[in-house]
Amino acid sequence: MELLQLEHYGKTLRLEASMAGWQQLHWGEQIVSQITASEFAQGKKNHQFELFQEVAVNELPLTPEGEHSERVSIKCKLEVELVWQPFSLHYSFFENEQLIKEGSRNEKDIEQQTPVKLVSEPKKISLLGLGSLALKLFKSAKIIKVVLAGASVAAYSWFFSFQFAAALIACLVFHEYGHIRAMKYFGMKTKGIYLIPFVGGLAVSDEKINTRWQDVVISIMGPTFGLIMSLVCLIIYWLTSSEFFAGLATFNALLNLFNLLPILPLDGGHILKSISFSMNSKVGLLACVLGAATGVFISYALGLALLGFLLLIGSVEIVFEWRARFNSHLLPLDRYGQLFSTAWYLLTVGALIGIIFYFAKSGDQLLSLPLIILGS
Repeated sequence: MELLQLEHYGKTLRLEASMAGWQQLHWGEQIVSQITASEFAQGKKNHQFELFQEVAVNELPLTPEGEHSERVSIKCKLEVELVWQPFSLHYSFFENEQLIKEGSRNEKDIEQQTPVKLVSEPKKISLLGLGSLALKLFKSAKIIKVVLAGASVAAYSWFFSFQFAAALIACLVFHEYGHIRAMKYFGMKTKGIYLIPFVGGLAVSDEKINTRWQDVVISIMGPTFGLIMSLVCLIIYWLTSSEFFAGLATFNALLNLFNLLPILPLDGGHILKSISFSMNSKVGLLACVLGAATGVFISYALGLALLGFLLLIGSVEIVFEWRARFNSHLLPLDRYGQLFSTAWYLLTVGALIGIIFYFAKSGDQLLSLPLIILGS
């Protein structure tokens, strides 16, 4: 990941590093210094390199015609002190032992920077991923939004009534609006919301994220907004005893709960991947495994067989990918960020399950359907 950018003699001096300990210093496209991976992934590091610049000189001071260029050697040194969690970087840049520039960077600076060289992580092939890719090919055409929205209304109307389908679409839009609000909070430009029949929706942005915290907040704000919508429907149900809002509350809770499964490219996959990949130790991995095992046990204990099975599959997938955390360009979460993100995730999941259980106890066959699905 890129940690530092400095303009130097018309080119960008760019420092890249990973939690594995390696560092590379680029001057434009040229690597001028590098440090290999080691157990000492942070602390003080020195990058020393030599640049050659053409400098104009005069053979005779009184005769400009005698001017010619001479190649001059400039000895450079970049001193960095790096701490990953919580992230901080202090740097000092020297030319011929003379201090030219110094400063420091924190997580906010990394969030707001635009990488000189964009890094794209390999994406897994899945039905959702292929659907997302196909959608992005057409996202410039606004008519596609209308067509997809109409198809979604028709699809849900086939299972329910038109009124319920329209209300469910409103819940999906509110969910995706949560993603949009989070993107705008981080200063990202958005392309809008696209609805996909039988899948849900997609909030689109062309800009890349730089930190795991951005990934967590953007991912979890959708289900959080979905939870708010279900709670609003629950309150209206209490006030009116309308089964319409009861059904809307429970089915919306089911959709958002599935979105929180730890399976990519779902929101839950991004959240738990960011949390587990920020744990730079085997103890952190063990805590993640124990947490996943506890979640599976609780799911089966509550009779949520499908939820427990999918949670197990997603957790195993994330554990197998844990070694790849060093190759990511995203700045990891600090300890506070890991704990806060975990608590936020668990509280959201617990609240959604609670809503589903609440309406299932009513005995109504339709309102019990989400719980039946989870227990299948």
